[in-house]
Amino acid sequence: MIRDKSARKPAKGAPKEDAAKQAEPAKAAKAPAGKKGVIAIAPPSFRRERALIKRGVWPVAGCDEAGRGPLAGPVVAAAVILDPDRIPRGIDDSKRLTAEERERLFDKICATAQVSVAVASRARIDRDNILRASLWALKRAVVALPQPPQHVFVDGRDRLDTACDCEAVIGGDGIVLSIAAASIVAKVTRDRLMCALAQDCPGYGFEQHKGYAVPEHLDALDRLGPTVHHRSFFAPVAAARAKHMPWTVEPVQDLFEVAEVEVQVVADTSATL
Repeated sequence: MIRDKSARKPAKGAPKEDAAKQAEPAKAAKAPAGKKGVIAIAPPSFRRERALIKRGVWPVAGCDEAGRGPLAGPVVAAAVILDPDRIPRGIDDSKRLTAEERERLFDKICATAQVSVAVASRARIDRDNILRASLWALKRAVVALPQPPQHVFVDGRDRLDTACDCEAVIGGDGIVLSIAAASIVAKVTRDRLMCALAQDCPGYGFEQHKGYAVPEHLDALDRLGPTVHHRSFFAPVAAARAKHMPWTVEPVQDLFEVAEVEVQVVADTSATL
């Protein structure tokens, strides 16, 4: 949260009453009228991008992904280069927005910014693991931008192997505006894909939970078994596969199993000759 440092200290020589008045705006930011104890969270800003622009570094991209945690469906990554003169109002971390707000901002971002999207399929996730598949999709999204960026901000702790400088920002979707914009694009794109998958796989509720491990999804997995869109090595999916399709589960060899060995003893008759 960004705090106003000027509100901490009164002006030199100011009386105590004036100091209390100076502190009032800061209190108001923490607790809006009628909502005691509510702390206002500062939205992401364009400050880091603008600092790079002042140094002559441009374009600057932000990238983020959606779909690391679900049991089904792909991971979707997005990269966005915002136009400093046409930044849509209301951009925030996609998790703080309603579905309606995300849809509205998605259209505005795509109309005013340079946007690219990359998808890591369920098969790639099974082959490479979820982290590597996510990083692959993020890099592909950056490479697919219409204009090669000179600097990339990525959400999380892992930097991307890009041709330009890449800066990883933990919690970046709530700090860096370009990352927040990418989080909206990735989330809306993936939600639409999961709604499409719901048409092919009725009964799982993909259109509601988007593949996450909510009780309704776990119940459907237990009743119906996994689909081709489920990630094979995620524990609930593996358990459902063992229940409904045991012939597809390779037996695990017990390294401590004691095997019976039959030994034949042949008498040596040469000693009697």
